[in-house]
Amino acid sequence: MFIDRAKIYVKGGDGGNGMIAFRREKYVPMGGPSGGDGGRGGHVVFVADDNLSTLMDFRYHRHFKAERGVHGLGKNMHGAAGEDMLVKVPVGTVVWDDDTGEVIADLAENGQETVVARGGRGGRGNARFSNSVNRAPSVSENGEPGQERWVRLELKLLADVGLVGFPNAGKSTFISRVSAARPKIADYPFTTLVPNLGVVQTKSRDSFVIADIPGLIEGAHAGSGLGHEFLRHIERTRILIFVLDTAETEGRDVLEDYATLRGELEHYRADLLERPWLIAANKMDLPEAVDNLARLVASFGDKVYPISAATGEGLEPLMDKTWEMLQSLPRETVVIAEEPVIRKFEEEEAFKIEIVDGVYEVTGKRIEKLMAMTNFSTDEGLQRFQRTLEHMGLENELRRMGIKEGDTVRISSMEFDYSE
Repeated sequence: MFIDRAKIYVKGGDGGNGMIAFRREKYVPMGGPSGGDGGRGGHVVFVADDNLSTLMDFRYHRHFKAERGVHGLGKNMHGAAGEDMLVKVPVGTVVWDDDTGEVIADLAENGQETVVARGGRGGRGNARFSNSVNRAPSVSENGEPGQERWVRLELKLLADVGLVGFPNAGKSTFISRVSAARPKIADYPFTTLVPNLGVVQTKSRDSFVIADIPGLIEGAHAGSGLGHEFLRHIERTRILIFVLDTAETEGRDVLEDYATLRGELEHYRADLLERPWLIAANKMDLPEAVDNLARLVASFGDKVYPISAATGEGLEPLMDKTWEMLQSLPRETVVIAEEPVIRKFEEEEAFKIEIVDGVYEVTGKRIEKLMAMTNFSTDEGLQRFQRTLEHMGLENELRRMGIKEGDTVRISSMEFDYSE
C-alpha cells in the first residue's frame, strides 16, 4: 500500500532533575553542596532513508517519545543525556508543524537529518546555586520538559522525469517498457492508483528515475479525480513528458488534451511550466494516429516524439533525448532549516493573563517552563520561584488588573492564593 501523508506526535525527552546533596566526608565537616546536574533529554530526529518508499509505517505507529535525561547525583555527578530517538523516513519527505503550518524540514537527500522535537535541558543541582552569600543552598531545578508537537509528513517523490497524461494515455505501459517497473495495466480509467517509479538505464550504463503520476483529468488542481492527491509528486521532477493519446481512442482531441494538462499544472503551480518538456505521441501503432501526429508536429516541432508504448517503437530515441536534457540540468535540492521555530521563540511573550470565572489564569511558555522546572519541595525553591515571577513583572501586572488579597491565581495546573 502506498501512503504519502501522515500525522504523528513527537516529544523530546524531559531533562533529568538536578540533585540536592552535601559533602559529608570524614574530616570535611563543612563540605558544601555537591548536587550534580540532570542530563539533557533525548531529541527526536528524522533521518531520510532511501530504502523506504512510503509513509506506511506511520499508519500504525504515531507516537514517538525520546528518552529522558538521567537525574543528577551527589558528589557533583551529572546525569547522562537521554538517548536520541532516530526515526527513518523516505527520501523526499517534507515535515510540517501541524499547529503553525510552518515547514520544519525538507529531507531531499539520503542520510539527511533534522531535529523535530528537542529534548529538555537538565535541571541544575544545588552545587550550581552556591555563591558568596549562600554557601549551602537547598535549591535545585527539575529537568526542562522536552518539546512536543504534532507534525505532518508529506512524501513528494524524487524523480528526474515525470510522466503527465490523461487516464488510459499509456503511461503505465510506457514505464513498464523503459524500466523494470511492473505497474498494474488494464483498459479502464484510473488503473494506476499510486505513483510508480522506474529506473531507466541508458546505452552508456547511466541511469535516471522516471515517475508515472496517476492520470490527471480536467479540474484535478481543484480536487477532481486523483490529480489532487498526486500533483505534488510532479513538483520535484526536472523534466516533464506529456504522454498523449495520439489515436484519440477516448474521443478527445489530442491538442485539447495537451492544453488541458498544461492548464492543470499551471493552476497547481505556475512555475512547473518553466521546466523542460517533451511530448510522447503515443499509440502510433494505430492508423488513426498518423494525421494527429502531423498536427502535433506542426504545433510543437521537434518537441514531439512519436512512440508506441505497446510495441516499444520510438522509445529509445525519446529516452536518449531525455538523458541528454538531464545532463544539462542541475540537480537542485531544497533544505529548509528550523529558522521559523527560532524566530517564533524570540518573539514569545513572557506571560499572558486572562480572568476566567474570577480566577486569574496565567499562560505562556516561559512561565509554564519555570513552573515545570521549579522544585517546590524546598522553601528555597519556592522563594526562588517567587523572586523570578517578580523579575518577570507578573505581580505588577496582576495589581494593574485589579487583583485583591485572597484572589486565586492559576499557573498551569497549580493554583495560588494571592497575598501581598
